[in-house]
Amino acid sequence: MDTAAFANGPQRPDLDKSDPRTELVNGVRAALMALPGEFEFEHTVGGVAATDLFSLNTFLGAGIELEVVRTLNALRPIWDPDSDWATYRFERSGQSFPDVRLVDQSAKSDLPIALGIELKGWWMLSKEGVPSLRYVVSADACAPHDLVCVVPWYLDSAVSGKPQVAEPWVESAKFAAEWRDYWWTDVRQAKSDTTLVHPVGAKPYPTKADQVSVHPVSDGGGNFGRLPRSRPLMDDFIGKTMEVPILGITTEAWVDFLSLHKDGAAADEVVVAELQKRLTKRNKDIAPEQAEQILSRLDELRALLP
Repeated sequence: MDTAAFANGPQRPDLDKSDPRTELVNGVRAALMALPGEFEFEHTVGGVAATDLFSLNTFLGAGIELEVVRTLNALRPIWDPDSDWATYRFERSGQSFPDVRLVDQSAKSDLPIALGIELKGWWMLSKEGVPSLRYVVSADACAPHDLVCVVPWYLDSAVSGKPQVAEPWVESAKFAAEWRDYWWTDVRQAKSDTTLVHPVGAKPYPTKADQVSVHPVSDGGGNFGRLPRSRPLMDDFIGKTMEVPILGITTEAWVDFLSLHKDGAAADEVVVAELQKRLTKRNKDIAPEQAEQILSRLDELRALLP
């Protein structure tokens, strides 16, 4: 990340080292980074029409996010090695912010919610090439220890198979909200009105009825809150994810391949031929057995074309 780009903007919360939640959130970060080696999704995906592949995040997003929560609870030894938070468990509620909360299961608690994670899955082969995360919550609704997390995922056979996850993006929820606002008002240099309207009385762990969203006076084409555009906040993460190999070929190349077919831009046979051509050109050093597997997947993709 280009740290110089952040020098004049908001800074991440300075967490109190004496607060037990500071050690806890460091452990949670470590558990989130361990997801690629621990994540298991029992259902196999297959037979999805090529024109519907780009919608996989919509089809499977909630299930992926639920599995992330289950995995986090299974990784308790990482985030709670001394059982200081033994009565707490991660719970997901898609209608609240943050949508994952570490909740005390005991009947009475002085701290019913220890921290929260705003969680978003990202199917890595989506045609946008970036997460679809739209993040409009007020920074006032984020506790200092809260996180926002994007978990990239893909199918192990590219266009079919079991979902796997790659290294996630984990950031302070409060800092992400403050940087988003700063980017909107000070960095992007828009000609339109950059004023933002913030909710009154927003506070951490709001109810569903509480108003906690920030609204721009001029929406700028619906771009407010799209964190990938609040550069350079997610640039390093997106670039690194695009280099993740799937069947020996980079994610970026797969996105490029699949985009050939979007909106019926080319005939089916032309699409598959172009995929094979680009595969040969861009991956000359790929092992023969990997190439055979990839071409098999392209044949599978051919069968899925309408």
